[in-house]
Amino acid sequence: MMKKLRGRNLAHPGCLIGITVGMTLGIFLAEILAAVFNITLNSVLLTWLGLTIGLGAIGWILGDRLSSRFPALEDETQPSPTSNNPPAP
Repeated sequence: MMKKLRGRNLAHPGCLIGITVGMTLGIFLAEILAAVFNITLNSVLLTWLGLTIGLGAIGWILGDRLSSRFPALEDETQPSPTSNNPPAP
């Protein structure tokens, strides 16, 4: 599985994971803030939005930083550039 990640930028998957976690945690946190602490709807929605965007940004940054740890592997099946040239007559 790690070979599939080599040479790819992981910022987009990191952002996707961050936004998914942000949405999920944001919904639970919004429910707790609204029900238990009786906070206004605007504050709850801003908290949810901030958590979603914040975790998405963190996921993007971490994914981008992790990309350098998985450098692209050289494909061993490709012929060398000198072998593509036909022999001189």
